[in-house]
Amino acid sequence: MDFQELVTNQSWDEIKIQIESSSAKDVRDVLSKKDVLSVKDFAVLISPAAKDFLEEMAQMSVALTRKRFGNTIQLFAPLYLSNECQNICTYCGFSLTNKIPRKTLTNAEILAEANVLKSRGIEHVLLVTGEAQKTVGVDYIGNAIDLLQPLFANISIEVQPLEQEDYGYLRDKGLYSVLVYQETYNKEKYHLYHPKGKKSNFQYRLDTPDRLGRAGIHKIGIGALLGLEDWRVDSFFTALHLEYLEKKYWQTKFSVSFPRMRPYEGGEFSVYEMSEKDLLQLIFAWRIFRENLELSLSTRERAHFRNHALALGITSMSAASSTEPGGYSNPDTALEQFETDDQRSVSEIEQAIRSKGLDPVFKDWLELV
Repeated sequence: MDFQELVTNQSWDEIKIQIESSSAKDVRDVLSKKDVLSVKDFAVLISPAAKDFLEEMAQMSVALTRKRFGNTIQLFAPLYLSNECQNICTYCGFSLTNKIPRKTLTNAEILAEANVLKSRGIEHVLLVTGEAQKTVGVDYIGNAIDLLQPLFANISIEVQPLEQEDYGYLRDKGLYSVLVYQETYNKEKYHLYHPKGKKSNFQYRLDTPDRLGRAGIHKIGIGALLGLEDWRVDSFFTALHLEYLEKKYWQTKFSVSFPRMRPYEGGEFSVYEMSEKDLLQLIFAWRIFRENLELSLSTRERAHFRNHALALGITSMSAASSTEPGGYSNPDTALEQFETDDQRSVSEIEQAIRSKGLDPVFKDWLELV
C-alpha cells in the first residue's frame, strides 16, 4: 500500500475525534510502554488529555534526546536564492499575487551571501527558493550547489518538488538532504490554500518524499505548516507519513520541523491557534515517539521559547536567519517570505546553547588528512 492509499483510508474528522477522545489512562499507558510506539500512541501524546502530563513528557524527552544525541545542537542557516514563485498560496509572502519586488541571485550574489554565512561560522546551509521552474529550476539549483559545495560541509534544499531523476542529479553534485512540507494533509482543504500553480496538485506534493527515497537522498525532512489546519490532526498524518517512509526507505535518515504560522509580507494569516505550550507538547510527543529522529526549530519562534525548547528535545536550530534573497549581504530589502522572531546573532545563540550545558555543532564531521 502506498501513502496515497493510507491517507485516503483515513478520515480527517474521525482522526480528530480519536485524538480528542483520548483519556488520562490512555496517556499513562502510552508513557509506560517499553516498545516502539505506534502512530495511535503518538495520537494519544498530542491529545488534550496529555496536557496534564507535560512535566513527565518533558523529562522523558530530555532523557531520550541526551541518550541518542548527547549534548549537541546542530546549527544551520537558510540561504534564500530567489523569491520568484508561480504559485498562489494564501499564507506566503512569495505568493504570485503578492506585489513585491522579485529577485533571483546571480552567481556573485550567491557567493556574497555565502561569505557572510561563512564569516559567522555556519557550515550547514539550507538553500531556499520559491517555486518557479523556468527561473529557478533544477539547472539553477545545481549551479548553486556547484558554487557552494566547496565552501560548506553540508548542503540541503527546500525548493519546489522535483522529479526522481532531478534529485539524483543534485545528489551526485553533493546535495545531502531535502526538506518538503506537505503544508496540510487535509486533502479537502488543501486547494483552498493553494488555488493556483503546480503546488495546487496535492497528490504530486504528497508523493515527493517517495521520489526522494527512490533517488537515494541521504536525509528527508517532512512536516506540516502548523496553524494552517488543526495542528493535532496534521501532526498525526505527519507521523503516519514518517512511519510509512521509515519502513519503505529504511536506509534513509529523517527529520521533522515545526514551522508555525508567521506574519508575512503582504498580510497576516492564521486559522488554527497553536500556543507555545502546544508546541512543546508536540516536540515531547515526537521525541517519545521516535528517539532517533532529528527535530528542528527555526527562528520563526521567539528567543525565550527557543532557549527553553533547545534543552528539551530539539537537536537542530537555524541561526540568525534571513528569509529574503540577498538578505545577509544586503539586508532590509523588503523581500522576505515571512517574519522571523529570534533576531540574535550566531554568537549569541551559541552562547545561549552553552548556557544550557549543551554544545553547539557547526560541522558534525572532520575530514581526515
